[in-house]
Amino acid sequence: MAELTTLARPYAKAAFETAQQHNQLNEWSQMLAVMAMVSEDAQIQALLSHPSIKADAKADAFIDVCGDYLSEAGRNFVQLLAENKRLSLLPEISVLFEELKAQQESTVQVVVETAFELSQEQKDALIKSLQTKLGRSVTMETVLDKSLLGGVVIRADDLVIDASVRGRIAKLAEALHS
Repeated sequence: MAELTTLARPYAKAAFETAQQHNQLNEWSQMLAVMAMVSEDAQIQALLSHPSIKADAKADAFIDVCGDYLSEAGRNFVQLLAENKRLSLLPEISVLFEELKAQQESTVQVVVETAFELSQEQKDALIKSLQTKLGRSVTMETVLDKSLLGGVVIRADDLVIDASVRGRIAKLAEALHS
């Protein structure tokens, strides 16, 4: 995984810089999401890994599948990736691009796992608290997980806050065994 990230990072940065220069961050975000989705298709993966198909033919086929979702710059990006045998990196490039975009926009995507549905007031209070703690604008997604028993688990980038009953019981058990 780390190797994929290392290989994908220069392409993600180049795409981000191009998008930023042309004020097209959202357009590139959508294009890269489509490209990533297409590259994960089993038939496309078979095509991309076929050794006897030339890079330009792979790029042309990939561009045809993506259709009108790609701009001219997006098509050029696909051709560059095909020439360098890097089309399989598109899912990772898309993820890295989104991280760069979030940094630029000072936003963070937060996933909140809860045992029970949160009310709108609770969601608003949690968003406000997280914005203060993280110093960034927060978009929140909630996921129900009955195994938590109660409380929440909050995931924002590399930060994980486990305030669940299950997490507290696990910490208590660990303390008793040490």
